[in-house]
Amino acid sequence: MRVLLDSNAYSQLMLGREQVSRIVRDAEEVLLPAVVLGELLYGFRHGSRYERNARDMRAFLDNPYLSLVPVGATTADRYSRIAASLRAKGRRIPTNDLWIAAHAMETGADLVSAARHFEHVDGIAWTRLRGERRPTWPTV
Repeated sequence: MRVLLDSNAYSQLMLGREQVSRIVRDAEEVLLPAVVLGELLYGFRHGSRYERNARDMRAFLDNPYLSLVPVGATTADRYSRIAASLRAKGRRIPTNDLWIAAHAMETGADLVSAARHFEHVDGIAWTRLRGERRPTWPTV
C-alpha cells in the first residue's frame, strides 16, 4: 500500500504516535506532497526549534521508501476537479488541502490525515487519524 502524508500525519509520526507509526511501517511507499513540505517548513520557521525540525525533515526525506511528490499539470487538473466538486456541494476546505487531495487522487495513495474535511472529497482513499491537532503556526 502507498500512503500520502498530510502535515498533521507527519507531526504525529515525529511524536511517535502509534496509529500513524504503524501505517507508515506497513506501507510499501510513503509519499510527501511538496505542499505538505512547504506547510511544515513554514511551521518550523515560526517555532522555536527550526534547526532540529529541519534536520529531522532532511533525515526523513533521505529515507529510500519516501518520495517527494511535485505539483505538475496532472495535479493542477485534479485540484480543479476537486475544487469544482466541493464548490458545487457548498463545501469548502483549505486551499492547501485541495492540493493535497489532488496529490492523493493523482498518485492513488491512501491519504493519511486527521483533518475531517477530507471526508467530503470524492475519489480519494482517506485514513483518518485520531486526535486532530491544530497547527501551532499562523495560517495564511
